[in-house]
Amino acid sequence: MSVYHDEIEIEDFEYDEENDIYHYPCPCGDRFEISKEDLLAGEEVATCPSCSLIVRVIYDAETFKSECDDETQLNEKVSELTLEKN
Repeated sequence: MSVYHDEIEIEDFEYDEENDIYHYPCPCGDRFEISKEDLLAGEEVATCPSCSLIVRVIYDAETFKSECDDETQLNEKVSELTLEKN
């Protein structure tokens, strides 16, 4: 059983699109991190790379997966339209 420093909703994390990672400030000065891939796999623990603190990420896994699927489909359609224009 893990002892969480806090429980934080996914909406409070900042999303880094380039690296597909969610960040949240840690009291040590660094940031808690959890990847989009981890969240899609059902993971709910974000870790800080500089200290031993962990936080529990509050999110609805099914809704998150659905939103990611919708985003993927939209990106694919945009790519198709871009290719058609060229």
